[in-house]
Amino acid sequence: MGRRLGLPFLDSDGVIEQRLGCSIREFFDREGEERFRDIEQSVLDDLSKYHHGILSTGGGSVLREVNRKHLHLRGKVVYLRSTPEEVFRRLKHDMQRPLLQVNDPLEKLRTLFNVRDPLYREAAHYVFDTGRPSINKLLNAIIEKLELGGFDTHASNNTSQNAPHHGSHPSSHRS
Repeated sequence: MGRRLGLPFLDSDGVIEQRLGCSIREFFDREGEERFRDIEQSVLDDLSKYHHGILSTGGGSVLREVNRKHLHLRGKVVYLRSTPEEVFRRLKHDMQRPLLQVNDPLEKLRTLFNVRDPLYREAAHYVFDTGRPSINKLLNAIIEKLELGGFDTHASNNTSQNAPHHGSHPSSHRS
């Protein structure tokens, strides 16, 4: 999407790992989820204020109300909604997701989805089901909605603070 709109792309988890100097999983194991969420909140605050482009957020970014408010007020949030089963197919071999290192990751994904889906909807300006459309069709639909919503999708004009933020599925599908 960033390439198509001529906007820079950032993944908040990548920025968090740069600040931490280690992987999120390592930090999570050592310091715990609450401390991680503190760091995530600080990074999201900075990025939602100063990054003028596409921002992909981690799955739990919507857990704190302040994050939902900042993302919603400072940009256009696009929630790429995936079912727990779709996410499981994509992530079943990913050992870097701390919350999915359990006996039944699909059940964990269902639980996370039930908690996080309403929070993503609260933060989002637009919701798109990722289900079966091709990436191009999904991208075209997102751009069309952004244009209808008044966002200028022409690359030369995209220095706006209202650049779209991509909310990812609760278990972190990146777009």
